[in-house]
Amino acid sequence: MSTLPLFEEPQPELAVRLAGPLAELAGAGIYIGASSWKYEGWIGQVYTREPYLVRGRFSQKKFQAECLNEYAKTFPIVCGDFSFYQFPAQAYWQRLFASAPPSLLYSFKVPEDITVKRFPAHARYGARAGLNNETFLNAELLKEAFLRPLEPYRGRIAALIFEFGAFPRQAFDSEPAFLDRLDAFLEQLPPGWRYSVEVRNPELLSPEYFRLLRSHRAAHVFNAWTRMPELETQMRIEEAFTADYTVVRALLRKGRPYEEAVSKFSPYLHVQEPNPGARRALRNLIARSRRQRQMAFVFVNNRLEGNAPGTIASLLED
Repeated sequence: MSTLPLFEEPQPELAVRLAGPLAELAGAGIYIGASSWKYEGWIGQVYTREPYLVRGRFSQKKFQAECLNEYAKTFPIVCGDFSFYQFPAQAYWQRLFASAPPSLLYSFKVPEDITVKRFPAHARYGARAGLNNETFLNAELLKEAFLRPLEPYRGRIAALIFEFGAFPRQAFDSEPAFLDRLDAFLEQLPPGWRYSVEVRNPELLSPEYFRLLRSHRAAHVFNAWTRMPELETQMRIEEAFTADYTVVRALLRKGRPYEEAVSKFSPYLHVQEPNPGARRALRNLIARSRRQRQMAFVFVNNRLEGNAPGTIASLLED
């Protein structure tokens, strides 16, 4: 049984400093938030401790179940990476959307059962490890198992992200072979959703790829990732802006493996390694979106610099 505090703990100074400018940008159609939200390292920055005490002790379970509501006091949008690993049940979606105010927008990664060509040889895949994925780019599965349960919440969903991890050479005979599959898949998807595509093979950033996305009104996801060109480089490609909205995921410093970033930065207490190039690219994107009066959904990951709220704060500095 939890007890209510006698006095409400004041909102952290960083959260107060971020909330106003982020709300102003959201009013202009530019939504900036974090990749996921359940980080205890953000207590004292985004979160207060008091609401998550049970019998005077911090409850991780209570924090994870309820902190999204407090997150929404600061940020207008959040990216849900969790959906990459599963098709969440309807009950899960109901709990998630009930846990934060209707003003909070979401972006979700589409489950890997749709976007992985061959399952990695990793223990978590069990008997599927190392095998070809029989449901790769299966539009009917996506519609029935993912889009249909999300339909009641469509108005609160900013964009859906198809994350294609780096394909090994043997996955496709050629780059056009992947684009042909992607073209046929996007053609089958229902209208009314914002679709965005994230690739992690640099060679796919071709005129053919951008034309394909534009023909389906899908956005290219500008992504900072270990083997991808820098955000600044991607954003200099004018044809890479393939839709009337933009999606950006600032995830990792180029050349750094994900596992190394987790080890170096967790528990994500503060910015440890500023990335001037990524910050400059994100500021330029915000300025471009303002000029073009174009919607933008920008997500910053802890693994980029060590602390997503701190990185986002740097984007709002003059």
